[in-house]
Amino acid sequence: MKHIKHLLLVSASFLLVLSLSACSGMSKQDKGTAIGAGVGAVGGSVLTGGSAIGTVGGAAVGGVIGHEISKP
Repeated sequence: MKHIKHLLLVSASFLLVLSLSACSGMSKQDKGTAIGAGVGAVGGSVLTGGSAIGTVGGAAVGGVIGHEISKP
């Protein structure tokens, strides 16, 4: 089970880095939303011990917070 959690965390980190490299044409608010969702997903996964619901919930909450914080 630890191997799966580690693989999930590495995969999420890789996808976050990959998605940030595609942000050149995005607005500041879009970037904030994407970064918030990525950080929220990793945080939700860590806090809930790798639970899928925790990861998705963290991504949703992080995306909303990132969207609101980066408003012009």
